[in-house]
Amino acid sequence: MSGPHDLFVRYTFGHPERAAAELRATLPSHVVSEVDWGTLRQEPGSVVDPELRKTESDLLFSARLHSGRPLLLYVLLEHQSSVDGWMALRMLRYVVRSVELWRQQHPESPRLPVIIPLVMYHGAEGAWTAPRRVEELFDVPEEGEERERWQALVPRFEYLLDDLTAEREEALRARPGPPLVRLAWLALRYGRNEELAERLPEWMALFAEVQAAPDGAENLRMVIRYLLYIGDSTARRAMGQVLHSVVDAQRAEELMRSWGEKLIERGMRRGQAKERAESVLRILDARGVHVGDEARQRILSCRDLVTLDRWFDRALKASTLSYVLGDLAQ
Repeated sequence: MSGPHDLFVRYTFGHPERAAAELRATLPSHVVSEVDWGTLRQEPGSVVDPELRKTESDLLFSARLHSGRPLLLYVLLEHQSSVDGWMALRMLRYVVRSVELWRQQHPESPRLPVIIPLVMYHGAEGAWTAPRRVEELFDVPEEGEERERWQALVPRFEYLLDDLTAEREEALRARPGPPLVRLAWLALRYGRNEELAERLPEWMALFAEVQAAPDGAENLRMVIRYLLYIGDSTARRAMGQVLHSVVDAQRAEELMRSWGEKLIERGMRRGQAKERAESVLRILDARGVHVGDEARQRILSCRDLVTLDRWFDRALKASTLSYVLGDLAQ
């Protein structure tokens, strides 16, 4: 089940023109100048592990350089609240999956295309601090030259990072790109921040630009839906005031009312998920299966009823936690 972040990210950056704005803002200048941006297109599918789809979204694009060479651009957007220290290893795994898929589709090619991995981060707890190079994850000797000799032997891999949490509002607003993309960067940067309610009125002109652009009504609806979903009650009131300034009163009321109904539905689903998660834990306890704090928290925080139903069915005959949760129990 896709969460609000995933839906918003895929809607905004799944369009080549809008994805190009993010890539141009992040890639090295020599790459930007050599890409034929008119050839950029999104490739189907996702390589993210199913259990992680609540905390990240991924998009794979293909393009050609002006020389004609193929290029793959893999974009992972992190929206979990904490920094993942193993991101370099996860990104390496995702990149390998992407090129393996490319090989299946191009069996005649003797070489792989260049693939550039990019993590765009907008977590709620501050700047990104995890290693960006996979070689930094290996336990090699710490002493000067000896360390360098050991590091030369381990696999090398590095991903690019667009840390939205480290960017000032003025810098994000000044990035070149369509109005929807500039507003999306701000929404992702401040959406779960206590400052959101104060900042929303400052973005009024940008909301108006989104509304005035082609497909403006649909684009505006997606931004509003995202902000109302993740914002608190103060932010929702501020969002209502912005709406009344950007669209007519009837349209503003329709948007707020329709999302209010969705919030009620969301609350009902959360109640069902909480009840099912507690049932999974009760069954495991009754069967004498130990559940550690991390696994317990993951079960209780899960909102995907399909996943919870699967765990419930497995718990009924489980003798180990790994049988129920798979890799999550490790």
